[in-house]
Amino acid sequence: MKNTFSIHKKCMIRSISPVLLSSVVALGTFGCKRQKETPAGANNETDSVSVVDTIGKTPDTVYTLSSELYTADPSAHVFNGKLYVYPSHDFESGIPEDDLGSHFNMEDYHVFSMDSVGGEVTDHGLALHIDDVPWAGRQMWAPDAAHKDGEYFLYFPVKDKEDIFRIGVAKSTTPEGPFKAMDKHIEGSYSMDPAVFEDTDGKYYMYFGGIWGGQLQRWRNNEYHGEDTYPADDAPALSPKVALLADDMAGFAEEPKDVMILDENGNPITTGDNNRRFFEAAWVHRYKDKYYLSYSTGDTHKIVYATGDSPYGPFTYRGVILDPVLGWTNHHSIVEYQGKWWLFFHDSSMSGGKTHLRSVKMTQLKHRPDGTIQRMNTYVEP
Repeated sequence: MKNTFSIHKKCMIRSISPVLLSSVVALGTFGCKRQKETPAGANNETDSVSVVDTIGKTPDTVYTLSSELYTADPSAHVFNGKLYVYPSHDFESGIPEDDLGSHFNMEDYHVFSMDSVGGEVTDHGLALHIDDVPWAGRQMWAPDAAHKDGEYFLYFPVKDKEDIFRIGVAKSTTPEGPFKAMDKHIEGSYSMDPAVFEDTDGKYYMYFGGIWGGQLQRWRNNEYHGEDTYPADDAPALSPKVALLADDMAGFAEEPKDVMILDENGNPITTGDNNRRFFEAAWVHRYKDKYYLSYSTGDTHKIVYATGDSPYGPFTYRGVILDPVLGWTNHHSIVEYQGKWWLFFHDSSMSGGKTHLRSVKMTQLKHRPDGTIQRMNTYVEP
């Protein structure tokens, strides 16, 4: 199935900062030009040094991946010169909403690709269904993908028969699949949101984890305890995990480790600091010899980032990438394509604000000369 990226022109932007922002926007069609506009309180210089944004700037263009399917949690990669997106696939399950995400009852994955930003997007159809995963129980959440030695790997979190989230892997000879799942989940894996980072030395690392519905709070020292246990508000927050992948890409080469996220004074971000603490959706990219760990703050609905000198961290908090969007969740990825950096995320604008029916979006991401990332606001009124 093929369709063309739809383009959102200046959207109605809701400021999350104390500064009131009211920018009237309209929906346009591909090819129209739009005038740049700076929100009240935004920094107008993208090349300034040590910039601290207090409000997100409205992007010039926001693209929607598909108007045919509800998609979320996009993981974007460049394979063979094409841009591939691996999202989860939302549908109306009829399950009541709760804090554990029971209403996100996804059952399969589709893969999308494009040759150019803003051009034709191909939906390659069903890549993997939960019925084809022998150990799976329910809820196929945010996936990721990787390539090595002619094989493509789809990593996915799904609850096992005991309702515990594990991370599985499926293989294909093509980036679009279909993928064949392995008979067992990755040994030692747990929680959700796998994200695989390939470093310049050819090593692959998997980051994973998420609290609340992601069950990270039920694990201590890589052992499952069953009960929900959170640190005190003034204690270090729960961290995403990282593990070096084995040569066959189907297992861990080491025990998962904590990824430490520090504040500007070198102290761990605390549980009570929910504007900065990790919630879910870890992603790592490398830019000018710095490692960028970005993630969702969950109940404060931001995509934020921290930087470090090693894929293991520690990472020092730097700021917000994306302000809250329409809908409760957000989940993102960052990739370089055709000489520019791109942020993939989702919102609930296509469903009129239904938080379990989301749509993947894409917009340009800008690194400043000092290494900071320009903060954005893409909120669309339902």
